[in-house]
Amino acid sequence: MCKQFAPVFFIFITFGNILRKYNVLKMKIIYKITYPNGKIYIGKDFTDSINYFGSASSTLIVKDFSREERRDFTIRKEIIWESETATTKEVNAKEVELIRQYKSNNPDIGYNQWPKFKK
Repeated sequence: MCKQFAPVFFIFITFGNILRKYNVLKMKIIYKITYPNGKIYIGKDFTDSINYFGSASSTLIVKDFSREERRDFTIRKEIIWESETATTKEVNAKEVELIRQYKSNNPDIGYNQWPKFKK
């Protein structure tokens, strides 16, 4: 590395570490939600919120569970991809890729409604 750029590089790396320490740089994630019936939902979150569980259609989900099943309802959230540096466009593309990979847009497998499932 050229000596004239070393201080700038050091400042950049140090500033990045400070931003991470104080959670200013948000991790962009793609997660998989698994419901008690085994169906899944793939979604993205640009804030890495611990209590965000997606925006799957409640209308679709409620059809799969009886009132009794809803009394004790556990879902699982797994982070299946993450990045601090990906652009919005890259995150969106990765979400679609993972929806297709997991086939969570197939109504027999999951609750994603987009992209449309093709048999």
